[in-house]
Amino acid sequence: MTHYEPAIDVDALTAIDVHVHIEIDAHGHSSLPADLEAAASKYFKADGPRPDLDSVAAYYRERRMAAVVFTVDAETQLGQPPISSADIADGAARNSDVLIPFGSVDPRRPDAVDRVRRLAEDHGVRGFKFHPTVQGFDPSDVRFYPIYETIQNAGIPALFHTGQTGIGAGLPGGRGLRLALSNPMRLDPVAADFPELQIIMAHPSVPWQDEALSVATHKHNTWIDLSGWSPKYFPESLVRAANSYLNDRVLFGSDFPLLTPDRWLRDVEQTAIKPDVLPAILRDNAARLLGL
Repeated sequence: MTHYEPAIDVDALTAIDVHVHIEIDAHGHSSLPADLEAAASKYFKADGPRPDLDSVAAYYRERRMAAVVFTVDAETQLGQPPISSADIADGAARNSDVLIPFGSVDPRRPDAVDRVRRLAEDHGVRGFKFHPTVQGFDPSDVRFYPIYETIQNAGIPALFHTGQTGIGAGLPGGRGLRLALSNPMRLDPVAADFPELQIIMAHPSVPWQDEALSVATHKHNTWIDLSGWSPKYFPESLVRAANSYLNDRVLFGSDFPLLTPDRWLRDVEQTAIKPDVLPAILRDNAARLLGL
């Protein structure tokens, strides 16, 4: 068993992308059932390749970027066996100059706490990714508090999808997936009850951007990543926050492969985000959060 240790030269990097999906494993197994994958491709107008982990590493190495990589384990809700987070950690260990592995554990599994502990202690994952809508759980429910306590004790962050999702979009009843589970206000009690746990609220939280900004303003153990949307569509309130009162807790993320860092960087030039705050957003905030 490999234990991941980062070998990242932060000074040599142009950026750290905190939101990169690994959705195909070495055996060609996908993290999403076929109907959801097809619907997501249609929604995102993305029929492009879903690269494997070593290809993702090569892509980021070429750009002098590091990437936080993860999958989503939602077996209870979707009935699809997940890609192995242990394998992702092993692959990141092979590419420790550019990749940073986050684990994913379905919170509805009876052995979720044990899985979280093993991924952190045995495999060296540097954080955990949750998707309340796709995993079908309310993150504010105290039933899941032992999971957060384990992550807090490990001293690593938890990243939560917030806002609308393309997963399930257009399918009958959205395939039963519930958007309200990903309202960032549901993370406020988590941040209150776990003050040492660093929480990343992923994406511009459409349609709840103001809720996300409110939580981040009040709870300084919360961060916002800017993934999943081209910067030219960022709400004006988010741009204002990134330029000023939240500029030390806003993180660059792409949502690769659905949105590429190349496009993100090209489009950010068309926004009012100030060039002098970009180095912190692109690299320095993430390096501090991840202890690099």
